[in-house]
Amino acid sequence: MSWQTGEPHFRPAAWERLAGARVTVVGLGLMGASLAGGLRERCRTVVGVARRAETAEIALARGLVDEATTDLASGVSRSDIVILATPVRVILAQLAEIGALLPDGCLLLDLGSTKAQIVAAMADLPPHVQPLGGHPMCGKELSGIEAADPAIYHGATFILSPLPRTSEAAFTLGSALVRAVGANPLVIEASRQDYLVATVSHLPYMLACALVSAADATTSADPLVWKIVAGGYRDTSRVSGSDVTMMTDILLTNQEKVIKAMEVCIAQMRDLSRLLESGDEEALRARLSAIREMRKEMFP
Repeated sequence: MSWQTGEPHFRPAAWERLAGARVTVVGLGLMGASLAGGLRERCRTVVGVARRAETAEIALARGLVDEATTDLASGVSRSDIVILATPVRVILAQLAEIGALLPDGCLLLDLGSTKAQIVAAMADLPPHVQPLGGHPMCGKELSGIEAADPAIYHGATFILSPLPRTSEAAFTLGSALVRAVGANPLVIEASRQDYLVATVSHLPYMLACALVSAADATTSADPLVWKIVAGGYRDTSRVSGSDVTMMTDILLTNQEKVIKAMEVCIAQMRDLSRLLESGDEEALRARLSAIREMRKEMFP
């Protein structure tokens, strides 16, 4: 089956199937717990699978799930939909073992921030499993179930990367799930997604990390610096506070594309540095004005 890039056509009949579904979310960190909370009362049952018993207890106490367990096999055994909401390399390891645990026809969706390696691993799942790659374009710089908030999905783009083996019924169900939490599904092929997010998602993280390191190296010895910090630094450096395990997995599974994006960015910084060094005000203003207009076009 071939899939057309863009927003999936809405099929209202999928709501009924979703409403009767038993959904299991594996991984109750920020993204998984937030998704589970958003699905409660929109599905028959929402089950959470956590690594630690304490996390499972918090999920129950906060009303994010109907049931919780630390046992993967029992958590997924009767599910209609299973969502892997763990770091990317953990997802890859889970895909190697989870297929045999899933019921016939089960939809297996992931939330991994890189897609090519995950979709390739999904292709090797047993034929009774319906795989669907996913990547919600939302989140916080905070991590863990304590930061869970179903509202983070509201209005967010949720990338879906179906495989050739993904049935139309499974894809429609996955799209309905995305809409149920307030997100907007968008179909993008896995390698194209990785290419795009390397620049618009992963590069900003590396830039934020570089900015924090630069500030520490140049000004941290002066105690006044943190008294004059304003919104520009706070906003630009915010994503450097993201979970390191999650980001390391993302970077190492999209290594080539992130490095290329960083090289382009470094070249742009060098050009701006040369303009500043030249003291040519007219050329500098022209370049900065052109960038300003680009930004306006990106976010009209």
